[in-house]
Amino acid sequence: MIRIEAVNSLPRDEFIDHFGGIYEHSPWVAARAFEKRPFPSAAMLADAMREAVDAASDEEKMALIQAHPDLAGKLARAGALTADSTREQAGLGLDRLSDALYEKISGLNTAYRERFGFPFILCARLNTLESMLESFESRLAHDRETEILEALRQIHWIARLRLGDKFGESLLS
Repeated sequence: MIRIEAVNSLPRDEFIDHFGGIYEHSPWVAARAFEKRPFPSAAMLADAMREAVDAASDEEKMALIQAHPDLAGKLARAGALTADSTREQAGLGLDRLSDALYEKISGLNTAYRERFGFPFILCARLNTLESMLESFESRLAHDRETEILEALRQIHWIARLRLGDKFGESLLS
């Protein structure tokens, strides 16, 4: 665990090394948040990271969304996810699906990608397998703009939980 005082004293490169994975494969978020130091609290760091994403270009936001793996997808089966993604998907039981359930989720991933052009993103740690399946079904009815906003909302929840892990505290609000 790290304390905010230590975070505020980190050189830029170490800060990015330490927090660059909070937003999946997107160290630019940490790099931009670094400019907002000092942070009075871990929650304020989380807010600075969210603001960096919110202020990003549409292309950067889409790259962030595209950086996320499919839930229970091929990367997961191949063991090629980040450590955080592996732990989060395992917590939802996605690493021990029956073949039938894996095929169902695979079909939903494909339908979602075909409809929206990016992966279905859900904060696994705030869901159950049942609520994930319900979300898949209901979100397939959305328009693309609504789903972009929902994907970013889910990404921010994932990031807050990951950041909270580093500080040993809950940053959910």
